[in-house]
Amino acid sequence: MSWFYLILAGMLEIGWPLGLKLAQQEGYRWHGFAAALACIVGSGYFLYLAQKSIPMGTAYFRSAVWTGIGAAGAFLVGVVFFNDAANIGRWLGAFLIISGVVVMKLSSGN
Repeated sequence: MSWFYLILAGMLEIGWPLGLKLAQQEGYRWHGFAAALACIVGSGYFLYLAQKSIPMGTAYFRSAVWTGIGAAGAFLVGVVFFNDAANIGRWLGAFLIISGVVVMKLSSGN
């Protein structure tokens, strides 16, 4: 169940920069701030739940998964919905984040 909580926390981690981006648009300021705040609180809560049932070292690794999901997801949302730059260097960076998390998981033995 802790992996479910962790993935949910990572998905919510994508939501807070999206909320802040929306807050910059006229007419969405308070909606964006509210969405960002809700995602920050929700992400932290589900990360807390994920870390309750796992050892400290594993919890630290899982935090890397959480931030990896958030970073790669925010990059993809920016490219798809906000026309952020999508050059080869940025795609390579997102790939390295995801592959680094996969290698850490495969190397952890659990």
